[in-house]
Amino acid sequence: MNRLQRLSAILIQLQSGSWVRSQDIAQRFKISSRTVYRDIQSLEASGVPIVAEAGYGYRMMDGYKLPPVSFTLQEATALITAEKLIEKHTDQGLDQDYKSALYKIKSVLHKSDKDYLAALDENIQVLHNPYLPVPTTGSHFLQPLIEAISKKQRLKIEYQARNADQTTGREIEPVGIFYQLSKWHLVAYCHLRKDYRDFRLDRFKKVSPTGQHFTIKHPTLKKYLGQFKRKENLLSVELRMTGVAVKYLGDQKYYNGYVSEKIQGEHHILQFLTYSLTGFAQWYMMIGAYAEIVGPEELKLEVKKHLDILAKKI
Repeated sequence: MNRLQRLSAILIQLQSGSWVRSQDIAQRFKISSRTVYRDIQSLEASGVPIVAEAGYGYRMMDGYKLPPVSFTLQEATALITAEKLIEKHTDQGLDQDYKSALYKIKSVLHKSDKDYLAALDENIQVLHNPYLPVPTTGSHFLQPLIEAISKKQRLKIEYQARNADQTTGREIEPVGIFYQLSKWHLVAYCHLRKDYRDFRLDRFKKVSPTGQHFTIKHPTLKKYLGQFKRKENLLSVELRMTGVAVKYLGDQKYYNGYVSEKIQGEHHILQFLTYSLTGFAQWYMMIGAYAEIVGPEELKLEVKKHLDILAKKI
């Protein structure tokens, strides 16, 4: 990215209306703080009214407007691709909001670019695995949850926990949402459990406002996932496999808690973290001919237990 492109990008970032820190600009464009300062000075010299305040950063002066933003073909193509993902993994309301924003973006493109995107739209698709049922994601709860996170509003939910026959009513303070393994999750402080919990949106039955705001100062989702998410219930597992066998594991290793691996001669030592040795043992039996259990001993006992049950059925 040349300097002119960088100045334009910084200008767009400053239009957000919120404070933009110098270190955030430096990190985004991989430049020094001194370069950020020079870029801001250049924008001011060109007539852009920028307000600077120690401890906050920079922002555009209130009331200053710029002409509509134009997009490169590559940027618009990326947005088309994102539209296909949103269409499959969110609810209809959020999908329509994104499409509405995309229409506005298309309106500032040249006719040749619009024609290109119209043709491209029919040649990018996101498909479900035809051999698996269409997942129930609970994505229709996304909008009220996002709004509650933004406004720091306390919610009342009806939630059906795993293996539970009935739902329970809880009051929560939502922290953030994330998408993992075809499921939407909400991290929230649960007043019933007096602790943070990871809720799956497909188990939500109802979400309603309480009219109250947060009573606790919460970490950001990024900080929670990086530092606060509990690890004490996770069990460490190590398997020894040949390098050839490891290649055939594919993505399934990630679904079973894969963390890392190291090479020892012709073998790979794979480390996993799992909540359930019983569940891991069932998966291990699928690959057991090619994998040796290094530890723990409890996993070996669990596998033997499953083998004894199978032996009686054969």
